[in-house]
Amino acid sequence: MPASTRPARPITLYGHPLSGHVHRVRLFLALLDLPFETIDVDIPGRANHRPEFLARNLFGQVPVIEDGEVVLADSNAILVYLNERYAPDPGRWMPRDAFGAAQVQRWFSVAAGQLAFGPAAARVVALFGRPDDPAEMRQRAHALFEVMERHLASQAFLAGAASTLADIANYAYVAHAPEGGVSLAAYANVRAWLARIEALPGFVPMARTRIGLSAQAEAA
Repeated sequence: MPASTRPARPITLYGHPLSGHVHRVRLFLALLDLPFETIDVDIPGRANHRPEFLARNLFGQVPVIEDGEVVLADSNAILVYLNERYAPDPGRWMPRDAFGAAQVQRWFSVAAGQLAFGPAAARVVALFGRPDDPAEMRQRAHALFEVMERHLASQAFLAGAASTLADIANYAYVAHAPEGGVSLAAYANVRAWLARIEALPGFVPMARTRIGLSAQAEAA
């Protein structure tokens, strides 16, 4: 059992409302019903590269949390910290058996790899109007979703029958893939998985933007 299931004061979350990495942390804070306050970082204005922010994370990336004297960056690392520190039953979100824990870690790697360089990257191109060609990013996204579609045909969540940190880490950029021009229409199992996460008590969505296929859907 963790030493305490409540922080002494609200956790501070530095982030940006359109960041899927930040949403992972915000979602898990909400699922654990932990008090927190958000401080938006002006990413387009490069506030994340100013000395006061680099003092919190030398990589200049969001999210960062402050929990008392603890300052921690990296969304997946923050998920692990919050679970071990505050979840009433840490094994609920990070299995205690070797195979179960390895399965979660496997999907952490996907979140930092195929997801980040596929649908997340395509969304960034559309969101910020970058000159990069998103075609290869979209191909990576579809390759990932084809694997997820087959994987989710035999189980409800990424690491097994119950939701874990694996699902929290991968949800946002899959759900928002249409904003990067990647359709989810062909992936019924993936869409059902998204719906199961959205049905979790305490779920909070990430803000949607009218870009990519999302804009076309709103206009239809």
